[in-house]
Amino acid sequence: MKEVFERIKNLNILVVGDVMLDRYVNGDVLRISPEAPVPVLRVEEEKSVAGGAANVALNLASLGASVEAAGWFGDDPNGDELVEILDQKNISIDSEFRFFSAPTMSKTRVTASNQQICRVDREANSEAYKPDLNRIGAVLAEKAESADAVIISDYGKGFVTNEMFALLRQSARFLSVDPKPRRLLDYSSPDILTPNRLEALALAELSRETKNPFPQTEVVEKIFDRYSPKMLAITLGSEGMLLAEAGKIKSLIPTAAREVFDVSGAGDTVIASLTLGLVSGESFENAAQLANLAAGLVVGKVGTATTTPEEILSIL
Repeated sequence: MKEVFERIKNLNILVVGDVMLDRYVNGDVLRISPEAPVPVLRVEEEKSVAGGAANVALNLASLGASVEAAGWFGDDPNGDELVEILDQKNISIDSEFRFFSAPTMSKTRVTASNQQICRVDREANSEAYKPDLNRIGAVLAEKAESADAVIISDYGKGFVTNEMFALLRQSARFLSVDPKPRRLLDYSSPDILTPNRLEALALAELSRETKNPFPQTEVVEKIFDRYSPKMLAITLGSEGMLLAEAGKIKSLIPTAAREVFDVSGAGDTVIASLTLGLVSGESFENAAQLANLAAGLVVGKVGTATTTPEEILSIL
């Protein structure tokens, strides 16, 4: 595994998608408000971290790769803070991806004793985040062509479009896609597609209410028929990770998680580490084992988190 991380240090990855600023307001609840039947939070800590596609970029950088992020970085205080967080990890952001017309997307999670009380979202409608490819298309294509891999992280907020997919599909040497099926985009022909359980059911046009057992064969066949990925990795939570290639199931890898505190950002960790493993020359199964270990560590941490080569090596 050490050799894999040495090869990862030589990789340059472009992340394209819905970048966000995640805020956490943590404290204790000792009483109920006399003004309304709601808890009163005594704040003990406030922090901001990169979320959405920006968290994918952080995961890549934490594992040793060189990273550039392309997304909607608003020209506002939240955008400045998000750019600063990424800059501290040496993640590059071209000034072409600073925008005036809509705010930086942000989510504020309010928690008491590690239990989320509420979440406050600040964002415009999805049309406001649709990029002007006449302005940024040439820059995006050039960056995609020079990168070892492109990861599209679609959170359904509007920055990822069919036109952008077509451009990156043509320009990227290796294309990884984390989909958001409710947007009905054309996710066809990526090198790897990484939906979770509910997203896989949606891609296969099956009901999200489908109960256990998960219809593995039907889902895999329908996704390959509709989207023709070279590889498919479906994350199934406690059931592990399902791998498929050429329309056929290859294996089911048991989950590596020992404790689960927070699944926020686990999908970001999977697509980041899986892409790095594959592009560094590892087999599909070996790359998936790396992703499984990384995700197992991340869900054992509170909040949006990343892991490092040292943490992964320590549990092997």
